[in-house]
Amino acid sequence: MIDVFIPGVPAPQGSKRHVGNGIMVEMSKGVKPWRESIRSALITSAGQPVERFGGAVIVHCEFVMPRPKCLAKRVTPLHVKRPDRDKLKRAVNDAITSAGVICDDSADCGGACVKRYAEIGEVPGLRLRITDATADAWRALLDYAGKQDAKTPAAA
Repeated sequence: MIDVFIPGVPAPQGSKRHVGNGIMVEMSKGVKPWRESIRSALITSAGQPVERFGGAVIVHCEFVMPRPKCLAKRVTPLHVKRPDRDKLKRAVNDAITSAGVICDDSADCGGACVKRYAEIGEVPGLRLRITDATADAWRALLDYAGKQDAKTPAAA
């Protein structure tokens, strides 16, 4: 299991722009350094992944977005503005794949993905947790989602 906090400003991996001669570039300028921050948190000093998963995984992401100065100090509402969490998660999956933690982002079979504003004094970033997608882990995930009667995959 990997459980790590990566400080920084989460950046979405969204659309690409065609610049000619078949070359596509990311429209989000912050996604490359953000993916590199995630990747560097998941590899050792020797350049190897801290852990390598061979099969299906459950990836939980908690994106802690920077707190605007104008936000009330008594309450911290949910983050309901751009970027959307699907694009944030896409950048995470590409980073964990490039780090060698998983062989392909299709191995991500589920997990919670939330985004929220940072509490006062809290550092923005990403709380990332990656676990094997065993039958027990799936049962716990589905129970959490309120789908106790859903079928779980066979034990790995």
